Amino acid sequence: MHTTTSHAGPDAAAASTPRIHLVIGPVGAGKSTHVRQLVQQHHAVPLNLDDWMATLFSPDRPDADVMAWYVARTLRCLEQIWKTAEAVLSTGADVVLEVGLIQQHQRDAFYARMGPWAGAMVLYVLDAPRDVRRARVSQRNAERGETYSMAVPPHIFELASDLWQPPGEAECTQRTVVFVPQTVGLR
Repeated sequence: MHTTTSHAGPDAAAASTPRIHLVIGPVGAGKSTHVRQLVQQHHAVPLNLDDWMATLFSPDRPDADVMAWYVARTLRCLEQIWKTAEAVLSTGADVVLEVGLIQQHQRDAFYARMGPWAGAMVLYVLDAPRDVRRARVSQRNAERGETYSMAVPPHIFELASDLWQPPGEAECTQRTVVFVPQTVGLR
């Protein structure tokens, strides 16, 4: 069951209107699992920042000054992911984006980039208690299953968790937002 903050849910748009399904949440909240469900439900094209980063840049990751290295490459990937999303949307197909955006200013910049597609977006918010997410990430790192794209070390998990900013009231009133309830436990 989903809780939507606007009266127009994600299925309210005409079937012929392509949709952007933007999935956000902290590390280990269940985003990748939810993305798989959305892709199936909407016959959509998934675009995942972690997959792009792991494929394009992980082999070249430096030992020092990792954050500056990561941020620069993330911004380039986001630019290319958005260009790809626009190309897919222009064909009439939906996209499901899992592209980080854990802080409000990052989401605001991304919304500004959307231009005429902004009205076609549904924002899905996933969250879970930190201890549950920590256990999920640890399990995912060990098992390297279907939703694994790169290892998340404990210090990076904590850093990213500290940076997470859930959508505030203003963000929710301006968009269609679905808060996805989570079951407690491991995936």
